[in-house]
Amino acid sequence: MNTAVVGKLLKIGEVSASSGLPVKTIRYYEDLGLLSPIVVRSESGYRLFNPLVLKRLDFIKRAQSLGMSLKEIHLFLEIHDRGKLPCREVKQHLEAKIEEIVKQIDALETLKFELQGLLSGWQEQPSANCLEEIICPNIQSEPDEISI
Repeated sequence: MNTAVVGKLLKIGEVSASSGLPVKTIRYYEDLGLLSPIVVRSESGYRLFNPLVLKRLDFIKRAQSLGMSLKEIHLFLEIHDRGKLPCREVKQHLEAKIEEIVKQIDALETLKFELQGLLSGWQEQPSANCLEEIICPNIQSEPDEISI
Protein backbone atom coordinates (compact mmCIF):
# COMPACT_ATOMS: atom_id res chain seq x y z
CA MET A 1 0.00 0.00 0.00
CA ASN A 2 1.27 3.45 -0.87
CA THR A 3 1.59 5.52 2.27
CA ALA A 4 1.52 8.91 0.62
CA VAL A 5 0.92 10.93 3.74
CA VAL A 6 1.63 14.63 3.89
CA GLY A 7 2.10 15.45 7.57
CA LYS A 8 -0.87 13.69 9.15
CA LEU A 9 -3.12 14.15 6.14
CA LEU A 10 -3.87 11.34 3.71
CA LYS A 11 -3.95 11.52 -0.06
CA ILE A 12 -7.03 10.24 -1.83
CA GLY A 13 -5.32 7.06 -3.04
CA GLU A 14 -4.52 6.04 0.51
CA VAL A 15 -8.06 6.81 1.63
CA SER A 16 -9.33 4.69 -1.25
CA ALA A 17 -7.06 1.77 -0.36
CA SER A 18 -7.93 1.93 3.34
CA SER A 19 -11.68 2.34 2.87
CA GLY A 20 -12.16 0.02 -0.08
CA LEU A 21 -14.02 2.75 -1.95
CA PRO A 22 -13.04 3.87 -5.44
CA VAL A 23 -11.35 7.25 -5.76
CA LYS A 24 -14.26 8.38 -7.94
CA THR A 25 -16.74 7.65 -5.11
CA ILE A 26 -14.65 9.57 -2.59
CA ARG A 27 -14.53 12.55 -4.96
CA TYR A 28 -18.30 12.32 -5.42
CA TYR A 29 -18.87 12.28 -1.66
CA GLU A 30 -16.66 15.33 -1.32
CA ASP A 31 -18.58 17.12 -4.09
CA LEU A 32 -21.81 16.40 -2.19
CA GLY A 33 -20.34 17.91 0.97
CA LEU A 34 -20.25 14.63 2.89
CA LEU A 35 -16.55 15.00 3.64
CA SER A 36 -16.34 18.77 3.94
CA PRO A 37 -14.93 19.28 7.43
CA ILE A 38 -12.16 16.72 7.03
CA VAL A 39 -10.79 17.41 3.58
CA VAL A 40 -8.58 20.29 2.49
CA ARG A 41 -6.70 21.13 -0.69
CA SER A 42 -2.96 21.35 -0.90
CA GLU A 43 -1.34 24.29 -2.67
CA SER A 44 -1.10 22.14 -5.77
CA GLY A 45 -4.81 21.24 -5.58
CA TYR A 46 -4.55 17.71 -4.18
CA ARG A 47 -7.25 16.54 -1.79
CA LEU A 48 -5.79 15.91 1.65
CA PHE A 49 -7.87 14.09 4.25
CA ASN A 50 -7.85 14.00 8.00
CA PRO A 51 -7.51 10.32 9.03
CA LEU A 52 -10.98 10.61 10.60
CA VAL A 53 -12.31 10.41 7.05
CA LEU A 54 -12.09 6.63 7.34
CA LYS A 55 -14.59 6.58 10.22
CA ARG A 56 -16.84 8.95 8.29
CA LEU A 57 -16.71 6.73 5.20
CA ASP A 58 -17.51 3.70 7.37
CA PHE A 59 -20.59 5.53 8.67
CA ILE A 60 -21.65 6.46 5.13
CA LYS A 61 -21.28 2.88 3.90
CA ARG A 62 -23.17 1.45 6.89
CA ALA A 63 -25.99 3.99 6.61
CA GLN A 64 -26.32 3.23 2.89
CA SER A 65 -26.46 -0.50 3.63
CA LEU A 66 -29.43 0.25 5.89
CA GLY A 67 -31.24 1.98 3.02
CA MET A 68 -30.36 5.59 3.81
CA SER A 69 -29.99 7.99 0.93
CA LEU A 70 -26.97 10.25 0.60
CA LYS A 71 -29.28 13.18 1.32
CA GLU A 72 -30.32 11.59 4.63
CA ILE A 73 -26.71 10.76 5.45
CA HIS A 74 -25.74 14.38 4.74
CA LEU A 75 -28.32 15.51 7.31
CA PHE A 76 -26.88 13.14 9.93
CA LEU A 77 -23.34 14.29 9.23
CA GLU A 78 -24.35 17.96 9.50
CA ILE A 79 -25.79 17.28 12.96
CA HIS A 80 -22.62 15.45 13.94
CA ASP A 81 -20.46 18.29 12.62
CA ARG A 82 -22.34 20.70 14.89
CA GLY A 83 -21.10 18.62 17.86
CA LYS A 84 -24.24 16.54 18.44
CA LEU A 85 -24.98 12.88 18.01
CA PRO A 86 -27.59 12.33 15.28
CA CYS A 87 -28.92 9.11 16.85
CA ARG A 88 -32.47 10.45 17.31
CA GLU A 89 -32.68 11.47 13.66
CA VAL A 90 -31.14 8.18 12.52
CA LYS A 91 -33.73 6.28 14.58
CA GLN A 92 -36.59 8.30 13.06
CA HIS A 93 -35.34 7.57 9.57
CA LEU A 94 -34.90 3.87 10.35
CA GLU A 95 -38.47 3.71 11.66
CA ALA A 96 -39.67 5.36 8.46
CA LYS A 97 -37.67 2.79 6.45
CA ILE A 98 -39.46 0.01 8.32
CA GLU A 99 -42.83 1.57 7.41
CA GLU A 100 -41.75 1.74 3.76
CA ILE A 101 -40.64 -1.88 3.86
CA VAL A 102 -43.97 -2.98 5.35
CA LYS A 103 -45.79 -1.17 2.52
CA GLN A 104 -43.50 -2.78 -0.05
CA ILE A 105 -44.08 -6.22 1.47
CA ASP A 106 -47.86 -5.64 1.34
CA ALA A 107 -47.61 -4.58 -2.31
CA LEU A 108 -45.46 -7.62 -3.11
CA GLU A 109 -47.93 -9.93 -1.34
CA THR A 110 -50.74 -8.44 -3.44
CA LEU A 111 -48.70 -8.94 -6.60
CA LYS A 112 -47.84 -12.50 -5.57
CA PHE A 113 -51.56 -13.27 -5.06
CA GLU A 114 -52.38 -11.79 -8.48
CA LEU A 115 -49.61 -13.80 -10.16
CA GLN A 116 -50.72 -16.99 -8.47
CA GLY A 117 -54.27 -16.33 -9.70
CA LEU A 118 -53.03 -15.84 -13.25
CA LEU A 119 -50.95 -19.01 -13.12
CA SER A 120 -53.77 -21.09 -11.64
CA GLY A 121 -55.90 -20.43 -14.74
CA TRP A 122 -53.01 -20.51 -17.23
CA GLN A 123 -53.71 -21.89 -20.68
CA GLU A 124 -50.62 -23.37 -22.31
CA GLN A 125 -52.18 -23.20 -25.78
CA PRO A 126 -54.78 -20.42 -25.73
CA SER A 127 -56.93 -19.83 -28.77
CA ALA A 128 -55.01 -18.08 -31.52
CA ASN A 129 -58.14 -16.57 -33.08
CA CYS A 130 -57.31 -13.14 -31.71
CA LEU A 131 -53.60 -13.17 -32.57
CA GLU A 132 -53.71 -9.72 -34.17
CA GLU A 133 -55.45 -8.07 -31.24
CA ILE A 134 -53.85 -9.70 -28.19
CA ILE A 135 -50.27 -10.67 -27.49
CA CYS A 136 -50.88 -13.07 -24.57
CA PRO A 137 -54.49 -13.75 -23.62
CA ASN A 138 -53.36 -15.19 -20.28
CA ILE A 139 -52.46 -11.71 -19.04
CA GLN A 140 -54.57 -9.47 -21.27
CA SER A 141 -58.26 -8.72 -21.56
CA GLU A 142 -60.30 -10.07 -24.44
CA PRO A 143 -60.40 -7.72 -27.48
CA ASP A 144 -63.97 -6.63 -26.85
CA GLU A 145 -63.01 -5.62 -23.27
CA ILE A 146 -60.21 -3.30 -24.38
CA SER A 147 -61.14 0.34 -24.31
CA ILE A 148 -59.17 2.57 -26.62
